[in-house]
Amino acid sequence: MLRLINRLRLKLKGGVWTIKPQGLPKGRTLISYTTLPFMSGNGALSAHTNRWECKEIANTFLNRGYVVDVIDWDRPFIPKTRYDFLIDVRPDMERLAEKLNNDCYKVFHATGAHWDFQNRAEIRRIADIEMRRGKKLTPRRLQREGHSAETADIITSLGNDFTISTYAFAKKDIVRIPISTTRLFPSPESKNFETARNSFVWIGGAGMAHKGLDLVLEAFSGMPELILTVFGKGDSDFMDVYKKELFETANIKYEGYVDIGSERFSKVVEASLALVFPSCSEGGGGSAIECMHAGLIPIVSREASVDVEDFGIILRENTIEEIRAQAQHLASLPTEALKRSAIKAWEYARKRHTRESFSLAFRSFVERIEQERYHKSHEM
Repeated sequence: MLRLINRLRLKLKGGVWTIKPQGLPKGRTLISYTTLPFMSGNGALSAHTNRWECKEIANTFLNRGYVVDVIDWDRPFIPKTRYDFLIDVRPDMERLAEKLNNDCYKVFHATGAHWDFQNRAEIRRIADIEMRRGKKLTPRRLQREGHSAETADIITSLGNDFTISTYAFAKKDIVRIPISTTRLFPSPESKNFETARNSFVWIGGAGMAHKGLDLVLEAFSGMPELILTVFGKGDSDFMDVYKKELFETANIKYEGYVDIGSERFSKVVEASLALVFPSCSEGGGGSAIECMHAGLIPIVSREASVDVEDFGIILRENTIEEIRAQAQHLASLPTEALKRSAIKAWEYARKRHTRESFSLAFRSFVERIEQERYHKSHEM
């Protein structure tokens, strides 16, 4: 009921959710991201990291004395007032900038790799599957073209050096903001790694081909000694092409969508050793970070945009053969080595990827751009 009421309220206000600070405001900020965290109760904040992060971005400006207008990035909106700052997450900044005052400081908040890299990467994945399986899948994560990176005054990135490198052409300052997490888990130190060593997990959202499930399924279907659990709401055409692997292969279990905070997920990760996630393009690898929080050792592609230091494995080639070799290698390591890596993964996630670390980094960033905007305005 609350969400319905707020949706009606949002519609009456032209799709703009406005939050006002106490006292006299010192300016106004426009955030083109998602209104979802403002529509429902706190339960919505645990559904995806972007919901809490969007609300925290809004609160950061609010607490510094700004009126904050939040819009959905995929809805048409024409600014009709003056703004001090614009935060945009999709290739719509160019259109918005044309309607804004010239001294508005524009921030492109890159939640993914550059659209051209991402689109080409997914198309290649689709083509590779067609080559191997004889059927062409529908791309699920293609991004609209745009020039947000070129238009912005500065860029923030949730990803690591890989994601940042896809925007290097724009020659803009790029500030890394660590992606947060929706859940915290206890340390994996009490896990039985001897019994868990042969069990692996893949988890992802829409775009199973984009996130490399095809490679993982083909790798594990040839390793009957290793168990793979698959979490994720299925793409219908992908599920049809990989029906045998998902539903008719003894060592592969398809579990469908799962709530990261559920007992079902906790039971699986408690009995599993590692995550296998050979995505072709990410902006921070949120699902991989969640699994590191849960104590899984990451086996990820470079394009998953997750730092794994000395506790995880980076897939350099993203081939079926490489996934198979790395999974078998990891499963063969001594128990103490596995325990050590899992604890390191958990510690790293706890140190670098929490709501607190996101808040601190974004607050520091806002302080910086306030100063830059002040100096810029006094030079004009």
